[in-house]
Amino acid sequence: MVLEDVPPAPRGYDSPLEIGGVRLSGRLVMAPMAGYTNLPFRRLVSGQGAAMVCTEMVSSQALVRRHEKTYAIMKSEAAEKPVSIQLFGADPVQMGEAAAMVEEAGADIIDLNCGCPVKKITKNQAGSALLCNPDRAGEVVASMVRSVRKPVTVKMRTGWDTVGKNDAERFARTVEDAGAAAITVHGRTRQAFFSGGVDMETIALVKRAVSVPVLGNGSILTPGDAIRMIEATGVDGLMIGRGAIGNPWIFSRLTQWIRTGELPPPPSMRERLEMTLRHLRGLVELLGERQAVLNGRKHLAAYTKGISGSAAFREAVNRLEAIEAVMSATARFFEGAMEERGLKTPGRSGAAANRAEPESLHAA
Repeated sequence: MVLEDVPPAPRGYDSPLEIGGVRLSGRLVMAPMAGYTNLPFRRLVSGQGAAMVCTEMVSSQALVRRHEKTYAIMKSEAAEKPVSIQLFGADPVQMGEAAAMVEEAGADIIDLNCGCPVKKITKNQAGSALLCNPDRAGEVVASMVRSVRKPVTVKMRTGWDTVGKNDAERFARTVEDAGAAAITVHGRTRQAFFSGGVDMETIALVKRAVSVPVLGNGSILTPGDAIRMIEATGVDGLMIGRGAIGNPWIFSRLTQWIRTGELPPPPSMRERLEMTLRHLRGLVELLGERQAVLNGRKHLAAYTKGISGSAAFREAVNRLEAIEAVMSATARFFEGAMEERGLKTPGRSGAAANRAEPESLHAA
């Protein structure tokens, strides 16, 4: 999609959104993603204008047992506020206790995961398995709401193995009646995982079924995706997940489009290099060198996707064990890409190289 093809910005989306008394500056929020949305990543997307960021999901069982790793997942900082911490579990009493601990850890919003499709979560009746038991989900939400003063929200899917429109409506009404302050709907069933199209119709049904804010989620990668979701469903906001991996700029670019109707050009190679290195440095600070090298590999694959020579770069960098070597190789790769495109100075030089607008909002 070229820049001239950007659709008109949606009306009303340049206003704040309130969830249970928590005021968000905008209507684009970052989804919780296991293995991705740790503090360094959240710091980057928050800096790019995400109205709210969400942690990786936290096990209620591990939290009440005070496992050290869960506290690392919940670590946040003032600059990224407001922050939502997502819990998964199915025991109402335990979830109430965990919610209180999450509130104490600094969460502005506490989210219940009713969407994770992974078997190790669903086999314990948590995550998207709760879609099959709306009464239990309601009990969990009610227990969480009684235990905290901060808003409790729910992230769900359209169903377990079928679209299940009536089931989705019932589920949404049940958790709303239990006290949920907002609901996010991922437009796929549990069985679909992350493949196939997004079911806008069921998201729209959920939106009409409840009075609390509803956010739409699923394959929002471009302004076209955003406008289709908004127009087809009437959702109050958008939750962006995989579209932000390797692409924190999706928030700033979509925000400017919403406010002005104009989409900024993709980030330059220099900007992509600087963001990548900033991400790697943040991972070292949080995880230490060894884990930063390992965790950083998937992010490097995302930041370099679509650039000539990226496959060879990934193969080479995945053999490196020292973070300085990884960062040096990354700098060389991007510098080489800049030379290849004739971009030898920092910033948004080389307008021709940035003129094409790819479908994923990544640089060409």
